[in-house]
Amino acid sequence: MSNSEVRTVGVIGTGVMGSEVALVLAQSGMDVVAVDTTAEALDRARHAIEQGLRFQRMQLMRSGKAATVVLDRAAILDRITFTTDLADVAGVDFVIENVTEDWSIKRPVFEALDSLCKPDVIFAVNTSVIPITRVGGVTGRPDRVIGAHFMNPVSLKPMVEVIKGYHTSDETVQAMLGLLAAIGKEGVVVADSPGFVSNRVLMLTINEAAFLVQERVADATEVDRIFKGCFGHTMGPLETADLIGLDTILLSIEGLHDSFGDSKYRPCPLLTQLVDAGLHGRKSGRGFYDYR
Repeated sequence: MSNSEVRTVGVIGTGVMGSEVALVLAQSGMDVVAVDTTAEALDRARHAIEQGLRFQRMQLMRSGKAATVVLDRAAILDRITFTTDLADVAGVDFVIENVTEDWSIKRPVFEALDSLCKPDVIFAVNTSVIPITRVGGVTGRPDRVIGAHFMNPVSLKPMVEVIKGYHTSDETVQAMLGLLAAIGKEGVVVADSPGFVSNRVLMLTINEAAFLVQERVADATEVDRIFKGCFGHTMGPLETADLIGLDTILLSIEGLHDSFGDSKYRPCPLLTQLVDAGLHGRKSGRGFYDYR
């Protein structure tokens, strides 16, 4: 399916990443079917999208662009259908999946999508570490399964890591790049490997930064100050971890450890402890930093 034929996109999973993806798609004029398992999750997603629109309006007002760029909140929200019924994606033209980094949860989602969606619909997997080839293997359309690793916050990140699985066709790659271009994003295509490029490097960095805090070499603020001041990073690794979600970080590191069997990917015990304590970062109010 060419990008010109994509009018409606199914967004599966409406957490931090899914709600951002839904917002960007709707702002680009596409209709969105946003699916999650509970009404409460969908309510949180709607609230997050409304908050995102308010933040954008504030930024435009501060930059003096409010008169030339109009954010029509009602029209954007009207383009998004919130539902707990996965069958509502049966008529979509494209799917972007954003459920948690747990293969036991992702697998049945794709098996169900494969039976529900039209045969030519492309499945984009928004994953941090799970191999795209593995996802394609549980569907009857492995040539139409591709990785689309969006970065958080999606609305502010101009680039997306695109991952070509073993069976992913060139046509699927081009369709993915076309969809990204339509929402103002550039795609960089890489080969399939656990963690791909971004998270194979980032997760090691975050994990090692957590070890530094655990070993009292430096506290979280000092670690992040060094990365921002010495390397010019906008955010330090532990601030980034809190933004992504420490539970997601831990699942990603565990996934890399399982995939490679290499001790360098062993999760930091402090990271595990924070997750066990429910301190998942910004979304829970506390992680390496306190946001309460």
